[in-house]
Amino acid sequence: MSDKFIVFHVEGGLGKNIAGTAVIKAIKEAHPDRKIIVTASWPEVYLNNPNVERVYRAGNTSYFYDSYIKDKDTIVYRKEPYFENDHIMRKTPLMVTWFNMYGFKYESKKHQPYLPMNMIQSSNITRWKRNKPTMLLHTNGGPFSKDGQPHAYAWTRDMPIHTAQSIVQEYKKDYHIFQLCRENSTLIPGTEVVNKPMTNYELFSLLCSVNKRVLIDSCIQHAAAAYNLSSTVLWIGTHPCMFGYDIHDNIAARTPSSIVKNVDAYLFDYDFNGVP
Repeated sequence: MSDKFIVFHVEGGLGKNIAGTAVIKAIKEAHPDRKIIVTASWPEVYLNNPNVERVYRAGNTSYFYDSYIKDKDTIVYRKEPYFENDHIMRKTPLMVTWFNMYGFKYESKKHQPYLPMNMIQSSNITRWKRNKPTMLLHTNGGPFSKDGQPHAYAWTRDMPIHTAQSIVQEYKKDYHIFQLCRENSTLIPGTEVVNKPMTNYELFSLLCSVNKRVLIDSCIQHAAAAYNLSSTVLWIGTHPCMFGYDIHDNIAARTPSSIVKNVDAYLFDYDFNGVP
């Protein structure tokens, strides 16, 4: 009997790919007899997942058609939840939209992101041990390199500088604080700065090593949910009702009280890179 496949395709940033691991579980529940083949922009997120048969990096799919499409018994899941009407109109959170799009029922306690970490990867945790309790302060999201985000500060995604400074002043006596940010970000005195490129599992090991976490809406808050690490998450240009998790303490910015004319906004209100 020939193999039966599911092709799951996900694009976008690291955080979205982490969120997509919850969809993988629902796919396996609905199709336990099929092998799941993932094509993703961040394939390492899916590498150790027991429900995934094979992972391909998007754009690097040699012999894919012959292996999984031509004359095969295959179901392809390749839709974009960000462009579903319910997401654009803010009727349902991202996860609910994603599940509804494929006809799955979303249960928040059952369908959480999942990031398995093997022994070699988890050994990185010891790298971040310090001589007192540690805190992770994720002030600036997006790619580490300034080439990926040219602005030193993106108002839609980054933690306001005065807020970050206040947190450091409050906690630096009792905690060793890591500031996770981009290369060109403003550095907060009293922190150990982490702003150089690293593998995703090195990044996750930092997250898993600390005692407290103050994050922004970025890949790290998705990863914290995957590792069941309750965190405080600050939301600026996005909202926890759409992208957040109940495990976290979510603090959302107030909507501007003055009239804001978003001249360049099309289907979404704010550009995530913080165009002035």
